[in-house]
Amino acid sequence: MFDSSFCMECKNIDCLTRCQWIEFESLEEARSEREKLNNRDNSRVLSECVTCFACDEYCIHDSHPFDLITELQEKYDSLNINPKILENTVMRFKPHPELRLKEIDPLKPVLNKCGLAKINAERIKGKLFEDLQFVSGLSFFCNLLYHHYARDSVIKERAPVVIENIRKQGIKEMLCYHDECYGFYASYCPRNNIKLPEGFKAIHIYEYLYNFLKDHQNEIKKLDLKMAYQRSCSNRFIPEVDEWVDKICELIGVERIDRKYDRENALCCAGILGVFGKTKLQRITQNKNINDMLDHGAEVCVYNCQLCLESLGSKVSRKGIKNYILSDLCRLALGEALDY
Repeated sequence: MFDSSFCMECKNIDCLTRCQWIEFESLEEARSEREKLNNRDNSRVLSECVTCFACDEYCIHDSHPFDLITELQEKYDSLNINPKILENTVMRFKPHPELRLKEIDPLKPVLNKCGLAKINAERIKGKLFEDLQFVSGLSFFCNLLYHHYARDSVIKERAPVVIENIRKQGIKEMLCYHDECYGFYASYCPRNNIKLPEGFKAIHIYEYLYNFLKDHQNEIKKLDLKMAYQRSCSNRFIPEVDEWVDKICELIGVERIDRKYDRENALCCAGILGVFGKTKLQRITQNKNINDMLDHGAEVCVYNCQLCLESLGSKVSRKGIKNYILSDLCRLALGEALDY
């Protein structure tokens, strides 16, 4: 939940001035727009925001300014999304009314394949995943994607349903395959005072991958690749997991290239801009991102978000750069062949 206690006195204002999408002629203009936001008034920030969540990471006070932005975007209907597209998207990921319980061992972690299980089906295979128990489907889907549609109310409405399903299923440790899933439990719920089941712990897939690789170091064949890493928007809520990327790369012999649009300066995939009707900005942004990969000698582009891969993948591959999810590279390093 947005904390305004620091904002009015904050002279840093990185949350707005570091935005890669919105330009301000002066610090005074940025402060003026921030004051409008703090007063819950309309601001051009609301319509020009592309919902990349970066302001949350830029805020030096950890005040979560994007929480305020998405709340006001919904209030003023700032993103101007086609109502039919919005309605269909909201209904598409609605949790099922009843939960089919699975037999699981509550003393062992459970992989959450989430509502995108079919998209990820070919990637969640091999020795990394074969011994894991799992759940999947809309009953365990975090719904954080609705930040991109200015519908935070949908997330808050569905959060208790998803959390109750976790309690019913008896899950104590959940491996989260996506940044959004982990970000929901590790950041969104705590900052919005949404109570998780007692004793519940979320584990990011990167932590799991690293520990698995450490336990199987004698099976690793170094890949000797130069990698451009494409951070997902939801990774902004949980920047601490980024260090796992570096640790994994070191283990499997991959160089994470030091390029302009990475780490705190990352550009989002810009896929959502098509929904906003900003196709020209989408094309410009994606070209900047891909040219940055080429300029720094990337041989592969690695994602954690399947939707980022779908948005950028074909354009990246046309430039001669191969696309992978990070777990794909781990499987290759373990000597597995990928059949996709």
